[in-house]
Amino acid sequence: MTLDNRPRAIALMGPTASGKSAVALELAQRLGGEIVSVDSALVYRGLDIGAAKPTRHELAQVPHHLVDLRDPWQPYSAAEFAVDARGAIDGIIARGRLPILAGGTGLYFRALLEGLADMPEADEATRAAITAEAAERGWAALHAQLAQVDPVAAARIHATDAQRIQRALEVYRLSGRPISGWQRQAQRARLPLKVLKLVLAPPDRNLLHERIAERFDAMLAAGFLDEVRALRASPELAAHPHPLDLPALRAVGYRQAWEFLGGESMPAEFRERAIAATRQLAKRQFTWLRGELDARRFDPMTQRTRLDAAVAGFLGG
Repeated sequence: MTLDNRPRAIALMGPTASGKSAVALELAQRLGGEIVSVDSALVYRGLDIGAAKPTRHELAQVPHHLVDLRDPWQPYSAAEFAVDARGAIDGIIARGRLPILAGGTGLYFRALLEGLADMPEADEATRAAITAEAAERGWAALHAQLAQVDPVAAARIHATDAQRIQRALEVYRLSGRPISGWQRQAQRARLPLKVLKLVLAPPDRNLLHERIAERFDAMLAAGFLDEVRALRASPELAAHPHPLDLPALRAVGYRQAWEFLGGESMPAEFRERAIAATRQLAKRQFTWLRGELDARRFDPMTQRTRLDAAVAGFLGG
């Protein structure tokens, strides 16, 4: 039997508010690890409270990577993430420590662990044209347009997921080929590690919904609206023609807070809309996680002993 001598890593996946960050921090402290954030909101500076970014104390306890890489008005792609994450992982392994990949952004995990399709790069003129169309007709209309040219991609992209709709249409317009075709035929460069995939989530969806509401109320109490006021006051965002089209401000909670501070909703309505958007995000994350057939699943609140045993067996095997 051939021994698998590849370096090891632990991937903590799961929906929002499932307790991934706390488990990652504890494992990193106990096992000599460093955390690589796999979260598309944490890469942006200024998105702290609403993105549940690690506190200064937590950042001081354990090295964290891929946090605060960009300003909210700056682009950052999954391909860039894969390059940056692999560089961080190489450094962690060179230091003799354990990479712990923690987050809930499925596209980032896929880019890192499996590689991305070698498809056309972003084109600013094409993106601007698509954004202008969306401003005039709405993203639902562009989703319908996508369904005509690429029904496979449209079936797995939600009609409100502006970023993915834009990218799928951009690829089609630049190449004349649907993005789903590029993805099927891609040559993927997999991460050269032995990875233990752990999905952390409560078995009862209602329990997660309760945690989502509790966490959002805690964010409000911690000053989330003041954080968004500061974003709105930044010259770069104030001057942007369509700030809510930026990936950073499409993060759940931020769009709803931005609109509320602009007078588009009442306080109670804002809270309900933000919580509903977070639940929708969790639903999409569960859909992605169902495809992770090689992952082991635990509720970190009630099955921590079993989770720790799975980690110990992986590292000792």
